[in-house]
Amino acid sequence: MKRILSLLLALAMTLSLAACSPNESAADTQSAVSEESAQEQAEEPAEDVSGAEEADAGESVEESASQVVYPVTVTDQAGREVVIEEEPQKLVSGYYISTSLLIALGLEDRLVGIEAKADTRPIYQLSAPELLDLPSVGTAKEFDLEGCAALEPDLVFLPLKLQESADTLEELGITALVVNPEDQELLNETIELVGTATNTQEKAQSLLDFAAEQEARLGEALADVETPSVYLAGNSSLLSTAGDAMYQSDMIRMAGGVNAAAEITDTYWAEISYEQLLAWDPDYIVLASDADYTVDDVLADQNLADCAAVVNGCVYQIPGDAEAWDSPVPSGILGAVWLSSILHPEECPEADSMAVIDEYYETFYGFTYSEN
Repeated sequence: MKRILSLLLALAMTLSLAACSPNESAADTQSAVSEESAQEQAEEPAEDVSGAEEADAGESVEESASQVVYPVTVTDQAGREVVIEEEPQKLVSGYYISTSLLIALGLEDRLVGIEAKADTRPIYQLSAPELLDLPSVGTAKEFDLEGCAALEPDLVFLPLKLQESADTLEELGITALVVNPEDQELLNETIELVGTATNTQEKAQSLLDFAAEQEARLGEALADVETPSVYLAGNSSLLSTAGDAMYQSDMIRMAGGVNAAAEITDTYWAEISYEQLLAWDPDYIVLASDADYTVDDVLADQNLADCAAVVNGCVYQIPGDAEAWDSPVPSGILGAVWLSSILHPEECPEADSMAVIDEYYETFYGFTYSEN
């Protein structure tokens, strides 16, 4: 009996080994095939996808470079360090210049409140009429702090005159930035600041590039011309003018002229006398776009009967059909473009200037200036 059991056990072990043997062989074979396949793949030339990968990587880097990483700390134009925790979705602008800039940056849909008297700004009606229905937060003289806070904005833009209001908003937990675009350099800084704060750096750079290209174009076209003297009269009075420290002086310079009031160092509109204006005897008198008086009023003014500009009929008013180009709005370069055609029509034909103006508004505001 023991012998039979031993024989059966031996037979079972033999069958078991026989049954296992094919599987082990298959595993060995599969392993060998896998190793051979891997070796063949390694020896085969790889498909060249590096170009596509590099292109994708380049696009990714470029896109990343134009994106702001929040929180971001910026220094506004009052010298205040401001931390913006997240990309702002609800914006308030208490200043027409920052409002116009936000439209150019494509952020009109994020505005929840703007400065008073919005209906006096043609640019809003032409490019973003829905802004006219937004709540008003007042003016630089009477800013509505309570009304602004009630809108629960993520970010508020205010002019330098309202720095104290900006500080108060910060105390209330509302982030505010002060802007002060008083000349071309400061305007460029404003555009960069707002672009960074709102994560629209690429569009902000497009605005800066457009202005730089036009300034370069004018500089080249007017490099060898004689520079006539230009007296720029303010909106409230013929005898109110802008000195060399103001944006309007930059506009005259870029247009190939010399500011007749360059000796004035005031950083705001200065009042002069008829005697002073006659002493300067400008070749051109140019009225602010929103002047309360007309070109005919100046030509008929007997106090200026002997002024060269009046004698020669060289009195003009800056167009105001969209914006006041004689103020530091984002489109301010167009003031120099327009004025260059007045001062130097041969070097800067009117048709060329109008084409530039149309291109600007079509690109950044979505309408054609010459059709309005």
